[in-house]
Amino acid sequence: MDHYTTLGVAKNATPDEIKKAYRKLASQHHPDKGGDKAKFQEIQAAYDTLSTPEKRQQYDNPAPQGFHTQGGMPPGFEDIFGQMFGARGNPFGDAFNQRRQPQPQVFRTTVSITLEQAYHGGEQVLKLQTPTKVHAVTIQVPKGIHSSNQMRIDKVLDDASLLVDFRVEPHLKFDRQGNDLTSNHPISIFDLIIGTTFEFTTLSGRTLEVTVKPKTQPYMQLKLAGQGMPIHNTTRYGDQIILLKPYIPDTIDEEVINSITQQKLKESK
Repeated sequence: MDHYTTLGVAKNATPDEIKKAYRKLASQHHPDKGGDKAKFQEIQAAYDTLSTPEKRQQYDNPAPQGFHTQGGMPPGFEDIFGQMFGARGNPFGDAFNQRRQPQPQVFRTTVSITLEQAYHGGEQVLKLQTPTKVHAVTIQVPKGIHSSNQMRIDKVLDDASLLVDFRVEPHLKFDRQGNDLTSNHPISIFDLIIGTTFEFTTLSGRTLEVTVKPKTQPYMQLKLAGQGMPIHNTTRYGDQIILLKPYIPDTIDEEVINSITQQKLKESK
């Protein structure tokens, strides 16, 4: 199926429109929420292509037949296909082949990781296929890695090198802004008025108690310092930003409504 149709966007959709459509569909069809796994993977594949400028350009303008373009692979176990060490025929015979100096080979692939993997780092296994066998290569995902960051691994097989481009998948709860993370938190308007506390679980898995002071304004942002993403190649962390999104409870006592009405009359005098 066409990727644009899968996400329900036009072919001239902006990156923000594509991201918004993906989040809505991913939330509806996520397997953890009882959604269909195949449908979720289809949505993920469509977003993976359309959210990356290079992949989107290749998708919109396919290469002519006979040319090979590399695209991203699904999250998880990666495959790199190709004739890595196959010798081509040579009309000058074996003696010419022996005199030729082999050129170093460089291969490239894209590895999709979750935001949790980008936070914690750790090992990722890649599968490299040659004409004779499949090779398992283990790489180390650096903490705090960003989408489009690249890592080079020399001599991954004999004299071949591998360039790994990282792509960090969008998260349903946390939105990454540089090294900071932002999240929405629903809160009753009465809790904004009288104050409250609530528990918030960070990306690291740590549960913290957050205090909302009395008379807090709607859409106020609260900051949890040092609870964001690790800053690559440092010991520092970004911040966690919590946006308070107010809502009106479905049930309100008449006494409360009367009190609010009286307060409004006083203010109008």
